[in-house]
Amino acid sequence: MTAPDSQHPTVGYIGLGNMGAPMATRLLDRPGGLVVCDTRPEAVEPFVSGGARAAATPAAVAAEASVISVTVVDDAQVRDVVAGPDGILSTARPGTVVAVHSTISDTTAVDLAKTCEGAGVHLVDAPVSGGAMGAQQGRLAVMVGGSDEAFEAVREPFGRFAELVVHAGGVGAGTRMKLARNLLHFISFTAATEAQRLAEAAGLDIRTLGKVVRHTDAITGGAGAIMLRESTDALAQSDPWFPILAHTRNLGEKDLSLALDLGDRLGIDLPLAVRAIAGLGSGLGVGPGEIATTFVQENA
Repeated sequence: MTAPDSQHPTVGYIGLGNMGAPMATRLLDRPGGLVVCDTRPEAVEPFVSGGARAAATPAAVAAEASVISVTVVDDAQVRDVVAGPDGILSTARPGTVVAVHSTISDTTAVDLAKTCEGAGVHLVDAPVSGGAMGAQQGRLAVMVGGSDEAFEAVREPFGRFAELVVHAGGVGAGTRMKLARNLLHFISFTAATEAQRLAEAAGLDIRTLGKVVRHTDAITGGAGAIMLRESTDALAQSDPWFPILAHTRNLGEKDLSLALDLGDRLGIDLPLAVRAIAGLGSGLGVGPGEIATTFVQENA
């Protein structure tokens, strides 16, 4: 195995499950070497066969590695891995960076970072987006919350398993960004179920609808296509974004009103569509248009 150097420190990986294993696999051929740890020997064995070193405990990982990724189940496991009796802090050298990829509470990340700080160790919360498929393809997005120094230390190794590595801010910011991202994700799923109910009631094949949605979202960027402004404040009409987002509002209100009319005729309740038509313009920063204003007045 290649010896570590100042540009390529030894990396440790703790937790080789559905996400951790494909992420760690992309570190196997990285200069500096890889140390892995998991409670299941069968999860560790392929990495040892691939040239990694096995460690029995998180403490043993920290004895060798100066950048350590952690992908375990929940807050309690993260606390144990970092600060438990055989945890990272029992052997970690000052300057070590611990990156928690598990989605945990932002307050847990902040508390653990303070604990680590007393030992001269940096902790960053670094949750990922992209799912198991993104991990297998090396196309994840990683949202890092931590100091500038810690971010610089993890950016190169993270680039092995991620297509996008962003510095979200201080400790806790990575988790907060992940929660905001997943808020959109699961509200969108809920909206998709509403769209399916409307389509099904209209006698349409909802699998074909799904094909259309996936196709066009790949072209337009889906909901993320509007997330380009620096602030959610209301826009002045002189702002260059105003005509663009006003046009988006007008199209959205028209299509939402038509969908709501179809739902009324089919007897299908569309609560998310009702909220959307009332709030789309204000959310975009351009205020409601004529269609939304009329709709709200008629349904007050």
